[in-house]
Amino acid sequence: DAEGLLRIKEENQKHYRRAQRHQEKKEKIQRHNRKLGDLVEKKTYDLKTQYEHLANLRRTHILELTSVIFPIEEVKTSMRDPADVSSESDNAMTSSTVSKLAEARRTTYLSGRWVCDDHNGDTSISITGPWITLPNNGDYSAYYNWVEEKKTTQGPDMEHNNPAYTISAALCYATQLVNTLSLILDVNLPKKLCNRQFCGENLSRHRFTRAVKKLNANILHLCFSQHVNLDLLHPLHTLRNLMYLVSPDTENLGR
Repeated sequence: DAEGLLRIKEENQKHYRRAQRHQEKKEKIQRHNRKLGDLVEKKTYDLKTQYEHLANLRRTHILELTSVIFPIEEVKTSMRDPADVSSESDNAMTSSTVSKLAEARRTTYLSGRWVCDDHNGDTSISITGPWITLPNNGDYSAYYNWVEEKKTTQGPDMEHNNPAYTISAALCYATQLVNTLSLILDVNLPKKLCNRQFCGENLSRHRFTRAVKKLNANILHLCFSQHVNLDLLHPLHTLRNLMYLVSPDTENLGR
């Protein structure tokens, strides 16, 4: 029994020494983990700082691009509300009639359905200059109507200020700006659209509307990536959505 007790004591001493070594190894691993945690925290802070610096650079490039080459502005038109004019001419007109006229003014028949548009007739959005504008309500039917009329009409086209030219130019510039913004922001666009899509040959109604839908989808994708306020966006407002995207008030521009 004495020999067995001595043997057990020796084994306990071995276990105790092994436990001490394990404890030292545990403390060493904990110190190493703390060092790695501090390093990861420092690297994370540096990465966040670099992201903020990169976002500021992107924001600066975009604001410079949209102020020098592709300025986008809201152009006011001097059109009076027909409801106001009618109410002035007829004092006996009821308030319900005035409201119905105002509501009719804010709706547009677009592609076989009525679309509500609060800015209809009040403003238009220009790009690269006040002479190149797009209808604010997204109704670009003047382009393909002009193309269809041109097919049936023989002879040279003498209407240099035709709205179809303005629509084509504005959409062409908008496509160039969107493709450039995707490179600056490093965001892949969901739809492939070349810069010359809206210039050159006259597009049919189907090809034109398909290209416009692609452009609107790309603009909305960029707006979503930069966390633009969703309440400001409308799927048909091409240049207005683009104006909100590149606005200096967009806090997350460049993220």
